[in-house]
Amino acid sequence: PGPFPGIIDIFGIGGGLLEYRASLLAGHGFATLALAYYNFEDLPKNMDNISLEYFEEALCYMLQHPQVKGPGIGLLGISLGADICLSMASFLKNVSATVSINGSGISGNKGINYKHSSIPPLGYDLRRIKVAFSGLMDIVDIRNDLIGGYENSSMIPVEKAQGPILLIVGQDDHNWRSELYAQKVSERLQAHGKEKPQIICYPGTGHYIEPPYFPLCPASLHELVNKHVMWGGEPRAHSKAQVDAWKQILAFFCKHLGGTQKTAFPKL
Repeated sequence: PGPFPGIIDIFGIGGGLLEYRASLLAGHGFATLALAYYNFEDLPKNMDNISLEYFEEALCYMLQHPQVKGPGIGLLGISLGADICLSMASFLKNVSATVSINGSGISGNKGINYKHSSIPPLGYDLRRIKVAFSGLMDIVDIRNDLIGGYENSSMIPVEKAQGPILLIVGQDDHNWRSELYAQKVSERLQAHGKEKPQIICYPGTGHYIEPPYFPLCPASLHELVNKHVMWGGEPRAHSKAQVDAWKQILAFFCKHLGGTQKTAFPKL
């Protein structure tokens, strides 16, 4: 019987509704909302900018749900979803813990807006795309330089976040330079007198860090360039990282949301 600690789970640029990670979190005792934000049912087909009012509505829904234990909510996101989570933690109240899986801490391709605040996109240059020997696109360097480092106006103001932040980083991420961006997030927090975030880096690990035993996704169609791009990762290292990262995420949420971590034993 509940109520249970609440988590909002957000995926990246592909859009639609993905529920498998949320269902796994539910199996560990978290009331989890898998949140679609475009290209699903009556939501917009495309995303011109990111309006945090929509995500604030989801946060309020969770806080008012009788099966959700407050006073705050946890956020889990990957890629663009991670940056949305970092933005929610920075602008919205009642966020108790945030996990970013290969986020950037930057308003990258779309502007992020909340009420009278706006974070301009950093932008990109498609001429910096490289083509690998396999014929796949490598987009790791297409983003514009982060001039001014952590003080760049496109950085998400993570120093406003109330709860702790966990950054999961794949060091072979070919979507963008996640390790560099995690360091900039850390520098920004410390420059504003905040605690250094927990950063866990995994060598040989690509962009799509999934739950344990999911196969490595080496490449797929990317909405931005409408071509197949490489995500990085060596199969063995990436698989080991997924097992460890999941344990770290569960432990982090249990610690900061008040859950009880349980170990499930297979029945085979």
